[in-house]
Amino acid sequence: MNFEEIKLLLENKTVGIAGCGGLGSNCAVALARVGVGRLIICDFDIIVESNLNRQYYFYDQIGLKKAPTLKANIHKINPKIDVIACDIKLDSSSIVALFRECDVIVEAFDRADMKQMLLETVLTEMVEMPIVSGVGMAGWGNSNAIRMRQYGKLFICGDGVSEVSEEEPPLAPRVGMAANMQANTVLEVLLKDKK
Repeated sequence: MNFEEIKLLLENKTVGIAGCGGLGSNCAVALARVGVGRLIICDFDIIVESNLNRQYYFYDQIGLKKAPTLKANIHKINPKIDVIACDIKLDSSSIVALFRECDVIVEAFDRADMKQMLLETVLTEMVEMPIVSGVGMAGWGNSNAIRMRQYGKLFICGDGVSEVSEEEPPLAPRVGMAANMQANTVLEVLLKDKK
């Protein structure tokens, strides 16, 4: 299948992305570059300087809200993408309301409690919805440990163990690997049986 055929298949697909930080911003950009037709991106946070080591924002965007700023950045890459930017802290009811029409959801939170809440909501209230989660990408090196594991409709990208800490901060290379693995997994879900 050539790129034009892939874009034709993707232009009518919708991907929800919960979190616009290191995982979410880079995953969204990768999906925009390949032509996913609609992205629903959600985050309530603002951009701070420390985000720039791994998130798809720029120095002059410090202090701006993440979701609408990511939308603007995506439109610089591909203005044809329909990006719905939600400046919201997601909870179980808003997850269902915002993402119910998606073809797949990407979990891109940095807090374990938010990851758990989103996964539990989707797995119990949206049981047919594929979800791609990111777990374990702190530090550097050990590239071969980052992989995708599938459990039914749940796909987990990362090494599954390395937790962010002062000694093991989230850095661009491993976060980017996991984010792009999430995007690649989304493509596997959306293009299943199309090879």
